[in-house]
Amino acid sequence: MHSKLVKRIALLVGFVLAVSVAVIYFTFDSRAVNYLAMFSSWSVLCALGMLAIGLFFDGVRLFTLARITGEELSLTDVIKVVFSNYFLALITPGATGGAIAQVMFMRRAGVPVARSTLIILVRTIMSIFFLIITIPFFMNRDEGITSWIPMPVIVMVSLVFIATPITAIILMHTDYPERMIFYFSRYFRHERRRQAFRWYHDFRHAVYVMGKQPVMVFRAFIESGLSLTFIYLTVPAYFYGLQFPFDTLQVMGRMYLLNLVLYFSPTPGGSGVAEAGFVVLFTALVPGGTVGILAVLWRFTAEYVPFILGAFITLRAFGSNVLAIAEKHMDKQEKKSAEVEKQSLKAIEDKGSVEHRNALEKKERA
Repeated sequence: MHSKLVKRIALLVGFVLAVSVAVIYFTFDSRAVNYLAMFSSWSVLCALGMLAIGLFFDGVRLFTLARITGEELSLTDVIKVVFSNYFLALITPGATGGAIAQVMFMRRAGVPVARSTLIILVRTIMSIFFLIITIPFFMNRDEGITSWIPMPVIVMVSLVFIATPITAIILMHTDYPERMIFYFSRYFRHERRRQAFRWYHDFRHAVYVMGKQPVMVFRAFIESGLSLTFIYLTVPAYFYGLQFPFDTLQVMGRMYLLNLVLYFSPTPGGSGVAEAGFVVLFTALVPGGTVGILAVLWRFTAEYVPFILGAFITLRAFGSNVLAIAEKHMDKQEKKSAEVEKQSLKAIEDKGSVEHRNALEKKERA
């Protein structure tokens, strides 16, 4: 096995173990022993069942999005794409490898890179959008959260987040977004500017393709919600195992909120941030001393079990030099970003020249 991959995995394992031990150590007390003695082992099977159903709907969503773009994926290909995302997302900085892994497997399945990128982008947007629109409904009945953040603020922020993509879709039919990127990206680093133009290009293409089949897009959106919901139900499953009373809707609302934050986490897979957020949100809802154990159980079930399966699938498909292959894909993306930036800048300059010439002609006629 390549030394670079071994180091990445060793660092991840060390970091995860350190975080898990720290979370349990600083939250555990003697009261937890009584609840752990009553722990029902069936809740582990229930949690794994919830995870399996969530991953199933994740795969179904991938089928749907592929069909929208005119592509077909086999069951084997879908399984590889779903699980490889977990593996490379955790061993690459900033979780960038998750998207690359999906592109790598979809390309093997015969899906062009451009369409693979589109599918991944829409998949992510749908997940975030689902969380944003559901949070206000759950938070409205959660006094523990509304005491920190007033409900009007939550609603306003959610409306802004909902309105932003809708406004962006409308603006995609004009050249204003490209002009704004051109203006503001002057203050970015060069690679960031390229990424901005590429993201705009990919998003505009996604809007064009998805707009042709709104019914299928809505179906994929529902599948996104089902996938996320069942994966988050692993937490209530463990709560039931400890046999203490709790409000399932309140727990799910806080899981939606926590996982929305994790989409913007700077750490691979949200490691560290997830455990800390779980402790903050659930300390008041669970028996004393058990919150750290529950946080670790949740992360191991929902993140690290798929990671282990994804590692097996990815290494079997690409071998131990998978990171080198992923880096090649990243280089290709960088070249694509450079080309998109060049084309966008040329289009803006050409349009600016035409507008300037028309203005001069109009002035001369006046």
